[in-house]
Amino acid sequence: MSFIASLFQQSPEIALFLALAGGYWIGKFQFGKFQLGGVAGSLLVAVLISQFGVKIDNGVKSVLFALFIYAVGFESGPQFFRSLGRQSLREILMAAVLAVSALVTVVICARLFTLDKGLAAGIAAGGLTQSAIIGTASSAIEKLGLAAAEVQRLQSNVAIGYAVTYIFGSFGAIIVCVNILPWFMKGSIRDDAVRAEAEMLKGAHVYGTGEAPALPDIVGRVYRVAEAGGQTVAALEQAGGITIERVKREGKILTVSAGLVLNAADLVLVVGRRAAVVGLDGRIGPETTGSDEMELVVTTRDLQITAPEFSGKRVSDILAASETLRHGIYVLRLSRGGVPLALDGDTVIAAGDIVTVHGVDEDLKRLAGRVGPALLPSDKTDFVFHGLGLVAGLLAGLLVLRIGSIPLTLGAGGGALLSGLAFGWYRSRHMAIGNMPSGASTLLRDLGLAGFVAVVGLQSGQQAVKTIAENGLSLFLIGVVVTILPLIVTMLVGRYLLGYRNVAVFAGALSGSRSANPAFGEILDKAGNSVPTTSFAITYALANVFLTLLGPLVVALV
Repeated sequence: MSFIASLFQQSPEIALFLALAGGYWIGKFQFGKFQLGGVAGSLLVAVLISQFGVKIDNGVKSVLFALFIYAVGFESGPQFFRSLGRQSLREILMAAVLAVSALVTVVICARLFTLDKGLAAGIAAGGLTQSAIIGTASSAIEKLGLAAAEVQRLQSNVAIGYAVTYIFGSFGAIIVCVNILPWFMKGSIRDDAVRAEAEMLKGAHVYGTGEAPALPDIVGRVYRVAEAGGQTVAALEQAGGITIERVKREGKILTVSAGLVLNAADLVLVVGRRAAVVGLDGRIGPETTGSDEMELVVTTRDLQITAPEFSGKRVSDILAASETLRHGIYVLRLSRGGVPLALDGDTVIAAGDIVTVHGVDEDLKRLAGRVGPALLPSDKTDFVFHGLGLVAGLLAGLLVLRIGSIPLTLGAGGGALLSGLAFGWYRSRHMAIGNMPSGASTLLRDLGLAGFVAVVGLQSGQQAVKTIAENGLSLFLIGVVVTILPLIVTMLVGRYLLGYRNVAVFAGALSGSRSANPAFGEILDKAGNSVPTTSFAITYALANVFLTLLGPLVVALV
């Protein structure tokens, strides 16, 4: 045992990664419909390992959490800013209900069990996993006018109450948001997240890695000219939906132009939409299996519309005015801030919209020269952009606004979240910069959150177990009530008064109302997409303010 303790003292990072590996292994096991999950598993294993006396610097915890919350904000920035407004009233009320119910629960428990102000504030900080309450409560205790020894005793009790209740504060929020809420709603986070994403995409199917449609919309076919002999290329293309991309005559490839007259026995490569290509053998001639030199490489590319001549105009007007420009180009999708737009004539184009087009490279370059920059896929992360984003967020987290004697601050987590949202929104308007591949973002989220939770367990686990052993289970059980009851009350209010129906969105809002980052990480993992993030981001920002204010209120009311 002493060897293991010595090993962890020499290299505490071993304890961290052992907690992650063991936690994710335990998190895979399923008991009926209950599954612990990797984040909660990492917390549990970290508490066990902490008994060997592991010391990890607070800076590690701060860095990991900043990476997690910034990545979450960056992914959700465009959607978050679109959601702000009157439609966010539900989330505001959710955060307020949880804060009020938490305050009432703490005060009632303190009076029932004759807790002093310090223990009550500490239980509030740990049971609600809001560390800022320690600071606001300690500051309020100093202003009570008590003797110095009594002030020190009460402030020490704040730390004791926090240490005893913090572990279950994190764990209990996961149980309620990830397990109890879906059971209560008789739904699934994953199913509702997929459903909400489908509604947001307006029916467009997003293919995963290695997936492709069996019936692609754009197809290519080779025909041997018979019925179309004597017709020009322009005449064949006039019906719309097709383009003559290549012509071969007597073994030679010809330059294709609108006025080129086709001869019988010519081979022509036709590219177009499936509906327009089907049945062309009756107009052109028999379809063949192809021929050497008739193959052509086509590309699907995203372009960001920045040219003033297209901004503010309807799709029908653009198509009518740019027939030559769009020759050989097929528009597949149009989106704004990640949300698909209808490809009908009345849709108005805005600067920054993304159009997905299909065609040969020469045509795409010609189009990009007029419309806006092509967004080339890359597996490189723009560290200049995101490094500045994290710096901006952490600087914002250092700012403190004082209301009387109460300090209000976003903290590193709130600042990084706000910065991620802003930089994600800016990236959606300027897609040529700020690239972060989905794999990199996923790594930041998973490693950041699980690592943060593991460090919390390694730092607090030993003290929590020791304090429980010395002071009995009463403080721990009171902390369980403070953790669970406000979440249950808020869940009932959200379902029956605020009208939440989508489990994924509801879970995001509930976890954010408690600023329960580990629970939110599990929700994201269950959802498989970023649907819960918007509701979480709104309630999380409010919870950092509302819950921080509970410190002096608990001190005043107990």
